[in-house]
Parts: sequence; C-alpha cells; structure tokens
Amino acid sequence: MAEPTEAGPVRLRRSPLAHLEERMRAATVTGARGVTLTEWPFITMVNLRVDPASEAADRIEKTLGAPLPRQCGHTTASGPHTVVWLGPDEWLVLSQAEGTAVATELKEALGGDPGSVVDVSANRTTLELSGPAARQVLEKGCPLDLHPRAFGPGQAVSTTVGPVAVLLWQVDGAPTYRLLPRSSFADYLARWLIDAMSEYRGPEVP
Repeated sequence: MAEPTEAGPVRLRRSPLAHLEERMRAATVTGARGVTLTEWPFITMVNLRVDPASEAADRIEKTLGAPLPRQCGHTTASGPHTVVWLGPDEWLVLSQAEGTAVATELKEALGGDPGSVVDVSANRTTLELSGPAARQVLEKGCPLDLHPRAFGPGQAVSTTVGPVAVLLWQVDGAPTYRLLPRSSFADYLARWLIDAMSEYRGPEVP
C-alpha cells in the first residue's frame, strides 16, 4: 500500500515493511496456484479489557455496534470495526477509523468501571496473504489445522507462522488471511512468506 500523504506527523510514519513492498509485489503468483502478499500498514488496533458480564461491556458493545465475541477464535464486525477475541475478558478492536477517536469513544463507554482501553496500533502491522495457494503456504509453518472444516472465514487465533508469533485471521473463503505480527518481527515473517510462496511459481509436482 502507498505511504500516507497526510500533512503533519502522520506523513512521517513509515511502515515496518515499506522496504519490502517491491519484493512482496514481485513474489505474486497468478493462476490456479496463485498467491499474493501485501502489507496493510497503520490499521487502528485498540486493546480492550472489561468484564463481559458488566454494564460497561454493554455500553462498549453499543459504541462498537457489535457484540464482544465470547468464544476463542470468534470475531464480530460492524461498520469500520472488527472485534477479535483474545481471552475471556480481553479483545482486540481493529478499525478503519482513526486510532485516537476509537480509543476515546471506548474509554468514554468504559467510564469509571474496571477495565482498560489502550491504543496499540504501533505494536503490530498487518500482512495479507490471499489466493488459492494461501492456505498451503501457511501450512508450511503453522501448527494449526487450517482445513476449512476446522478454520474458516471470520475466525482468528493466536498462533505461530514459522518461528513468529502472530494473530491469524481468516477474512474470507478465497482464502484471504491477515497475519498480525509484532512490528519488530514483521521483516522476518514477510521474508519467510516470500520464500514459502516461491514454490508455486512452478508446475505442481504429481
């Protein structure tokens, strides 16, 4: 993705994988075994902790326009927001809206009740792996069962890809996956994925 063009401090931001943009584009494979890798930088991410049975949780759900998912692997979405389950009382809110605005609205909804709202947008970046061979690429280094019978669209879990810890979210049945590594590990993960994708440039071995 292109770097932001907004004036002021935002214009100075540089994504963790800006230096690999051309390599990721060049790694694209088309056809029946196609797969693409792109970075989605600067997505708003807000860590939320609250008692799911509390009135504060009800207020937060109204603010988000979506219920807080209650089970491991589940996500919910409404408008610009997607909410990912991290634990019994913890979620990650992913949003297309501006981070400060999202965090402020959630803090107001939490009020003085126990809990926390922290903008962690700079903590991770987002890699998108998509195409017919995307699942096979991930299976080279992910211990999860990624077969559609076990993991499908709308599910997200913490796991590893190669040696890198990620939040893995399947967006659709294409399949399209979004991987959220810590920013400091993003370079290694992107290079690992580029290498894993290279096999699919050649013909399938019977």
